[in-house]
Amino acid sequence: MTQPTDVLSARRTFAAAFALVTSLFFLWAIAHNLNDILIKQFEKALQLSRMQASFIQVAFYIAYFIFALPAGYAMKRIGLKRSMVMGLAFYGVGAIAFYPAAEIGTFATFLTALFVIAGGIVCLEIAAGAFIVLGGAPERSAFRINLAQAFNGLGAVIAPIIGGMFIFSGHERSSAQMAQLSAASLAGFRAAELHQVQAPYLLIGIVAFAIATLIAIARFPEENRSNAAQPVSYGALFHQRAFTAAVAAQFAYVGAQVAVWSFFIDFVKDTRPEIEERTAAYLLSGSLFLFMMGRFTGSLLLRSVKAPNALIAYGVLACCATCGAVATAGYFSIACLMAISFFMSIMYPTIFALGIAAAREQSQIGAAVMVMTIVGGAVIPPALGFLADHFGVHPAYLVVLGCFAVVIVFAEFERGAATARTIVQSA
Repeated sequence: MTQPTDVLSARRTFAAAFALVTSLFFLWAIAHNLNDILIKQFEKALQLSRMQASFIQVAFYIAYFIFALPAGYAMKRIGLKRSMVMGLAFYGVGAIAFYPAAEIGTFATFLTALFVIAGGIVCLEIAAGAFIVLGGAPERSAFRINLAQAFNGLGAVIAPIIGGMFIFSGHERSSAQMAQLSAASLAGFRAAELHQVQAPYLLIGIVAFAIATLIAIARFPEENRSNAAQPVSYGALFHQRAFTAAVAAQFAYVGAQVAVWSFFIDFVKDTRPEIEERTAAYLLSGSLFLFMMGRFTGSLLLRSVKAPNALIAYGVLACCATCGAVATAGYFSIACLMAISFFMSIMYPTIFALGIAAAREQSQIGAAVMVMTIVGGAVIPPALGFLADHFGVHPAYLVVLGCFAVVIVFAEFERGAATARTIVQSA
């Protein structure tokens, strides 16, 4: 039976918009995962401790806490498409600002540029996530968001390669060698290392503006604005216990993810000191390739396995991989560290989809609150960095075990709630 022309046209429009929106998942993954390269680069170029360097993540992820709710309100007023264009504009400005920041040469200027980039990404994540989750059949929302997030994984794979090739210069010096340099040579070395970030971020900014232009002129499905005038009720939103649990789980998960990747290169260098920084960056890229593959395979898995069940299984396996990384040595320890990424793969999009579903009629502002929880990336990495400075990188990674435990508890709660709903519906 042939489909009506208007139905086929609507599907084509959604498919084209879906492809453009999915490109945003790729783009913001580049920024997120280049931060892991910047941490190591700025430790060297600006002589920072691990905890000081972790403020790269603090500046980036604190923007989620500050901008998420304003971005949610803006989305209610101007719609999804315009919110995406606005987010890309902020992203582009922040990325291009890396060029003058490298000329100025202070850590604060880079942190400011990262803050602006992150502010733009907040708008993108809220609008793009809401478009993907709310743009089709509710029962397939977890599948759609995991599929879109798989391309986020692709960006995560490519970012460390870009960083390894174009940000890391390959000129590594030990503390003793640095101490032997004259003041002029040391200043020249650090200035050259800072200038390594200029070209990559300038190109990223140009790409952001190009995609903003494409989205601005593209045809999108007509938005359902029936709840645009719906008054925001945080009481009603957090009265949904499933939503509150999702908020806690997402905060913990993002903190774990950012912490695992932020100090990946330090972990590798601590485990096998003979491994060069570029090689460690490529190992991080390999870990993120596993993350991407987990997203693709996870999206297929979620077509036949209930989301809470998959979340529990992946959470338990992530805990096992973390214990393996901490408790062993050598290349096996690094392999376990890399495996964590695979088991983290479905966590963010699955928790996000379950949280949006729990928000019900407050779904738009619920999306903003869910994105706001990404501030966990500003809290957990400094804690891990502090422990790494005082007790070593390996034992510091035990912090993420508690984060994965929160995810498992949420999934168990959601599974129990789903079972209760099924019993009520069948009664």
